Amino acid sequence: MNNIQIFSSYTDNNKQRVKKMLGVCYYPEHWPESMWAQDAKEMRELGLRYVRIGEFAWSRIEFSDGVYSFEWLDRAIETLAAAGLEVIMCTPTATPPKWLIDKYPDILPVDINTGVTRAFGSRRHYDFSSKNFFREAMRISEVLAKRYGEHPAICGWQTDNEIACHDSTHSGSVAAKEAFREWCKSRYQTIEKLNTDWGTVFWSMEYENFEQIDLPILTLTEAQPAHQLAYRRFSSDQVLAFHNKMIEIIRQHAPNRFVTHNFIPMMDTQVDNYALAENLDFVSYDNYPLGRSDLFFANRPAEEFKPYMRTGHPDYASYDFDQSRGISKKNFWIMEQQPGPVNWAHHNPRPEKGMVRLWSWQAFAHGADCVCYFRWRQAPFAQEQMHAGVKRNDNSKGAAWAEIEQMRDELKTVAFSADAPVQAKVAIISGTTNQWVSEIERQADSYSHHETEFSYYSAIRQLGLVVDFISMDSDFSQYDLILAPCLPIVNDAFIEKCKNAKAHFVFGPRSGGKTDELSLAPNLPPGKLQALVPIQIISTETIRPDCSETLIYKGKTFESRCWREEIQINENVNISALYHDENPAIVRHGNTSYIATLTCDNFLIELFDDLANEMGITTIRLPKDMRMVHRGDMTYVFNYAGHAQTFPIENVGSFLLGQANMAPYDVAIIKLNS
Repeated sequence: MNNIQIFSSYTDNNKQRVKKMLGVCYYPEHWPESMWAQDAKEMRELGLRYVRIGEFAWSRIEFSDGVYSFEWLDRAIETLAAAGLEVIMCTPTATPPKWLIDKYPDILPVDINTGVTRAFGSRRHYDFSSKNFFREAMRISEVLAKRYGEHPAICGWQTDNEIACHDSTHSGSVAAKEAFREWCKSRYQTIEKLNTDWGTVFWSMEYENFEQIDLPILTLTEAQPAHQLAYRRFSSDQVLAFHNKMIEIIRQHAPNRFVTHNFIPMMDTQVDNYALAENLDFVSYDNYPLGRSDLFFANRPAEEFKPYMRTGHPDYASYDFDQSRGISKKNFWIMEQQPGPVNWAHHNPRPEKGMVRLWSWQAFAHGADCVCYFRWRQAPFAQEQMHAGVKRNDNSKGAAWAEIEQMRDELKTVAFSADAPVQAKVAIISGTTNQWVSEIERQADSYSHHETEFSYYSAIRQLGLVVDFISMDSDFSQYDLILAPCLPIVNDAFIEKCKNAKAHFVFGPRSGGKTDELSLAPNLPPGKLQALVPIQIISTETIRPDCSETLIYKGKTFESRCWREEIQINENVNISALYHDENPAIVRHGNTSYIATLTCDNFLIELFDDLANEMGITTIRLPKDMRMVHRGDMTYVFNYAGHAQTFPIENVGSFLLGQANMAPYDVAIIKLNS
């Protein structure tokens, strides 16, 4: 290893990251060794600094039980390091090899919708409740950490890969059932308390002991709601135990290296992402704006979706960037950036020319320290052969190459401060429990927790504002406006924090309506929130999306749709908006507003604009499909439109990149006047 440069991504004293800018995901095991050195040379010339390797290489590292082959991996690391690249090593636990499955068949999870054991032949085919897999996953993680933990070319580690995606959090296995029973014993202590908390007297579901409890799956009709919520909490805890142990092993053997994980959006994992990130140095995120937009906006009419088919919705990538920053509680990385068409969405269009550059700058603007592109070269075989890379499978340069070159050059000329914070005055309270409750008790086919949360977020972004995602446990002191689109379960500590905060709070429908065990609040919804806004929800109706009705606000008409609550108001409550029948739809008491219906984007923009201005937050009505964000002393502007547009604000600073007259899919960066 004499030719390996020693990198210091952490200092011994304070573990401060050396923040370079660009990286790539590489699979040396997929390519002849004769190509590695040229690949590494071209990576460095392209301006890449970080290379992630190893997350799917278990079978190549350990082809059979206890028989290791590290020589190829040693040489790959040395080749990359010799070119001046820093290596991010991964634990390979997302792809247990065939010999391991044959030795321990209980590793395979059981599908909760069919009761059928899932088969080998893809990835993430493991059960978080399998003791055999837990032991084997920690063993291979320790083997790698011991061998490479202090390797001078390795700057950090990634745990697993997109943990819990592909519906892999839940399993209906015998192991999961036994572990769930133990979890219930720990949480409820006595079977009497469980029966009371769950309300098992309903439909004659009372239990005599914990050994009688099954998983809430494959029932004839819907399973008991509290039982379902307990199972989701348990399943999340299983993931956390697995992940935290892996982090512990890496830290034991890899001092002064960062540990991260490449998250995907919270909606895909069914895991408490705030807790999952707690022991990491920072969060990483895999950004696929077209693939995920195709899935997220699948039900939108063509006239709404088509303008964004090759760009992604203007707020969608930033929605996930801001979530990543919030989960991380600091800046984050993009560990995988889409460079072209993917292969796994319903439909897989190519990005418009300029979008790979735009997404990269957008990530930096929202708090990223590094953007890594997926992948270096398109694979000619297996499941992802239709997934684009930076290079094509014939080794020619892909469509994104020129845009990455442009990023390389622009990063040299723009005085970009990677330490600069993204400072928001507006926050959205999020959390996986909100999602769980709305999925368990759907009440309407048209209600979607994520679409509701996204609509609040998008309205704020259309006002030119930055948004932080926070949990109920976060510090509220820096915010002037805090939105809770869906917060069914709250606790006393949260209520006290709200009372003592300077912010104006906006709660959406369903908020506060449930106890911690998913029963109706005994004093009617919004339950404990009545301490902030003295109202009662005396009935709830859900209506078809095509049967919307009128919402009246400040003499203007908007839409009330899908979910409508009937409010009974007490004294000192002001009515902000009315339903068509002149009953209250939005009310306010002091620094708290309650929105009792789902509504249209135009109303949310109007309401949030008024509240922001009242709280001293300056809003900006930008042209359609133009967005902006402040980070440090810079403003970043993005034109998602397929036509030229002009940034409407004058004399705010000097343009470091671009200009006020922005081309289609263009970026401008302004250094603000001091």
